[in-house]
Amino acid sequence: MLNISATTSTPAVSWDKDAATLTISGESYPENSFAFFDPVFAWLSSELPALKRFRLRVSVSYMNSSSTKCMLDIIDLVSESAERGCDAAVVWLYDRDNERARDLAEEFREDVEIPFEIRPIEDPGR
Repeated sequence: MLNISATTSTPAVSWDKDAATLTISGESYPENSFAFFDPVFAWLSSELPALKRFRLRVSVSYMNSSSTKCMLDIIDLVSESAERGCDAAVVWLYDRDNERARDLAEEFREDVEIPFEIRPIEDPGR
């Protein structure tokens, strides 16, 4: 079980087993991003190889450069699971008023071969 509460400088991270979805939401600018994300990497390394389906749902309004590196590493782990046969995908949600968040998502999408959907948070029915 992975469930990390958000703080003013760290995102919430939660695993929904029924939906096979790991959600990361909030802002991410901890003093030590690698220490913050270490439990996420440990969980992914342990659990992801056994999953047949996995969704990474990201709704982060701001992340510093070290958090960006950690997110890239997370997305790489998801991509590796897809190469092993997992039905893996990323859904990146952004606020329409935050073009920087959309641009960041597009940069991440360019680096992967897995399905990577970028959509505004306000889309009804999603």
